[in-house]
Amino acid sequence: MKELFLLDPGVVYLNHGSYGACPRPVFEAYQRYQRELERQPVEFLALERRLPALLDEARLALAAYVGAEPENLAFATNASSAVNAAVRSLTLSPGDEILIGDDEYGGMELLWEYVARRTGAQVVRRPFDDLVPGPRTRALFCSHVEWTSGRVNDVAEICRRARDSGVLSIVDGAHAPGQIDLELEQLGADVYAGNCHKWLCAPKGSGFLYARPDVQRLIDPLVISWDWGDGAAFHELHRWQGTRDPSAFLAVREAIDFQAAHDWAAVRERCHVLLADADFGLEPLTDAFVQMRGFRLEHDDPPALKRRLYDEHRIEVPIVETRHGWSLRVSVQAYNDATDLQALASALNGS
Repeated sequence: MKELFLLDPGVVYLNHGSYGACPRPVFEAYQRYQRELERQPVEFLALERRLPALLDEARLALAAYVGAEPENLAFATNASSAVNAAVRSLTLSPGDEILIGDDEYGGMELLWEYVARRTGAQVVRRPFDDLVPGPRTRALFCSHVEWTSGRVNDVAEICRRARDSGVLSIVDGAHAPGQIDLELEQLGADVYAGNCHKWLCAPKGSGFLYARPDVQRLIDPLVISWDWGDGAAFHELHRWQGTRDPSAFLAVREAIDFQAAHDWAAVRERCHVLLADADFGLEPLTDAFVQMRGFRLEHDDPPALKRRLYDEHRIEVPIVETRHGWSLRVSVQAYNDATDLQALASALNGS
């Protein structure tokens, strides 16, 4: 399927997990929306004209794809902005505790540090399996798929613990949509943030914010503008944030259709097997992965190794410092094959 993607054929791309990659037909649909916008911006963007209906069509398709009631789902630029909307709306005080996993995305770690400094609340980090709310816990935050290891966490159990304790659960699902099947209404999270530009292969700038009805009014929009008001629906409150190009949101429907047309369950399984069978001579960080897996890296100069892999071998793969020590994370998508993984194995063996 390499020819269906726009990636540079001279690069061995094993980093789908960072920014994704958009298939040609989806990108073409994205550009068609952009051309429509530029042909008649007022007709396309004005809230009293086409935009609400266009967004609703895409939102309904996304809601069905992730197993959410449409009224509980709003578009967001990405998972980070969706999490920010929820977290920065919390009312916290000194003595309150925020319980988070110990392998959370660095940007979200900084968000919680920012909130803690402003409110006096305490951030407590624990391994995922030890995320048990205490008497001072006000919110619990964890990743559905860990960004360093690729481990798929049992967030349904964590959300059940939170609900039983009267604690708000917020799930960072940045790597989940498209990599694992979702049924958000059954999952039990109070708030769930996801990306569409990663494993769903939609254009950059497409994500979503899900919230259960009883917590929706706790979440303020990141931008207060024309859609704000007491009678506005959840998705409307988060819809208009000033003039911006909504084409990435609209093309989510084409991304869903693209995967349906190419038997994505089979693609996902093939990618999993490729990664499971790969031998890099490194210790895997998890066996509970799908298409992304981290490996423990013992090396004198990991950043130099990363530069060498790209500069000398044209292999794009992240090497990051984590709680596990230094890790190499490999992401495999439809455009990859065994030769890509063998190229990385050979390059590592020579380094």
